[in-house]
Amino acid sequence: MRSTSLLSLLPFVRLAMAQNTWSFVQQGNSGIIPLELITISPTLALMYDRPYTNPLKLPNGEPAWAGLWHFDTNTATPLEIKTNSFCASGGFISNGTHVAVGGQPVDDIPGWGNATDGRMGVRLFGPCTSASGTGPGCTVFEDPDTLHLVVTRWYPTALRIADGSLFIIGGSDILTTFNGADIAQNNYEFFPPRKGEEGTVRPSKFLEDTLPANLFPRGMVLPSGNVLIIANNQSVVYDIETNTELLRLPELPNGVRIGVPFDGFAQLLPLSPPLYEPTVLACGGSTKPDTITLEEMSVNDVASAQCQRITLTAAGVAAGWEIDHLPQPRVMAETVILPSGDIYILNGAHTGYSGYPSVGDSGATGTNAANPATQGIMYKSTLPLGQRITQAGIPTSPIPRMYHSAATLTAKGNIMVAASNPHPFVLTADNNPNNLSFPSEYRVEYLSPDFITNNSPRPVIAKSPTQLAFNAKGTITVTIPASLAAGELQVSLMDMGFITHGWHAGSRLVFLEHTLSGNTLTITAPPNGNIYAPGPAWIYVVADGVWSEGVQIMIGDGGNPPRPAQGVPVSITSL
Repeated sequence: MRSTSLLSLLPFVRLAMAQNTWSFVQQGNSGIIPLELITISPTLALMYDRPYTNPLKLPNGEPAWAGLWHFDTNTATPLEIKTNSFCASGGFISNGTHVAVGGQPVDDIPGWGNATDGRMGVRLFGPCTSASGTGPGCTVFEDPDTLHLVVTRWYPTALRIADGSLFIIGGSDILTTFNGADIAQNNYEFFPPRKGEEGTVRPSKFLEDTLPANLFPRGMVLPSGNVLIIANNQSVVYDIETNTELLRLPELPNGVRIGVPFDGFAQLLPLSPPLYEPTVLACGGSTKPDTITLEEMSVNDVASAQCQRITLTAAGVAAGWEIDHLPQPRVMAETVILPSGDIYILNGAHTGYSGYPSVGDSGATGTNAANPATQGIMYKSTLPLGQRITQAGIPTSPIPRMYHSAATLTAKGNIMVAASNPHPFVLTADNNPNNLSFPSEYRVEYLSPDFITNNSPRPVIAKSPTQLAFNAKGTITVTIPASLAAGELQVSLMDMGFITHGWHAGSRLVFLEHTLSGNTLTITAPPNGNIYAPGPAWIYVVADGVWSEGVQIMIGDGGNPPRPAQGVPVSITSL
């Protein structure tokens, strides 16, 4: 195996200046490769994989490719599903159901069980209110003959929108490293379908223009209800209601591309009242041209360390992309929004590309990437340029998390880190005759800040509403430790997103207006569904940068989508 020495990456490295304040601990094994990971409740996460020869077994003895992770016991239990869920997307809808869409066809590969073609798949889970995951709603419902997408989609993106439904973007007909005009789904659809659009899709000129690097388009719903979509090195603001491209943004600077297989990350930064001005961060990826051939690509091609952010207002777009740099180059990294509004960047590699082994020198390693990024990065979103990015207090994990890794915030306030499998089969450390790199990873880690590790005082939510209408007020009974009382108080309303392939689709944090009187915290829900889509959410209380455990809440009336407009319009500057 030829590998780039990390010494050659030293120009990118900034040394940490303080003792670690976060730490890893390994707890349990996932049983499947949870390359799709969704926090469902305080006790459960939903996991989807592809039909491998996984150690987690269904009651009939066949390998499972879906399951529930139990946070209280750090164990997995299998879920039975019908379709191949590999490389799907999804999100919650307004009634609390989690919907996963798209997937992969099924080839004649041993160990794939009885999975059927998942590319038009629709998988419904919940609402599951059982802490043990054994009650009503805690199974996956599928009816492929009558409940399915309009077209086949592998590597799509799904976003929660204001009417409580999902807006589904792009994808491909077949497995591919680069998308192509003959296989691309350069279009949009909705689930459930919009009235008058049943059985149809909306063609997208933007997706056509961003071939061949437009798989898993990075999309964010803006406070106006418009959608920002980033693919390849381009971005567009799209009006869902009029089916109109409103604006193409300037290209990502300096030739950077973040679309598959270059695979940088993008994240909507926290939204704050009263204007909820949206700023989007995009980092990593590659500066290689999208005309490069697979034979010309190498596992040792150094990724980009560039970050850029832009505010989606008229003034922000006129100012353009603001450039910063990560301590090291990153590909396949992912972002976890913390309740404080900071962004924890982790997983992935310093060199190479995403995808199964296909680049010129992948044969020797069995992977498309090398040099795992084992130390994370903290992005402090509110600080001035030049002060936002640090590795001070950030630990190193002994476990490489490469292609198909995942990480999610939990109700406890720490981060679950899981998965990694750059191979099209299960490859274990004790069954690796060709000595390929980065075996399949089932070990689960938790990444915790010191106030959790040390059981230090933190805010405690004793009582909170379980449902809140848009623009309505609610009260939370909360205890703020005296040691934190002098610091800033924040109330964070969050969606952790649908996590897969380094992309946290729908990930969102909205700071809520609030007042504190004694132990009573009065909060005001988002004014409407453009600020936060109707459906499930999490609330965390943050005092002086230290956050509570999260509690679940339903935002809106909890009805089936599409919902009529709820709440009130607000004056905003967002495009």
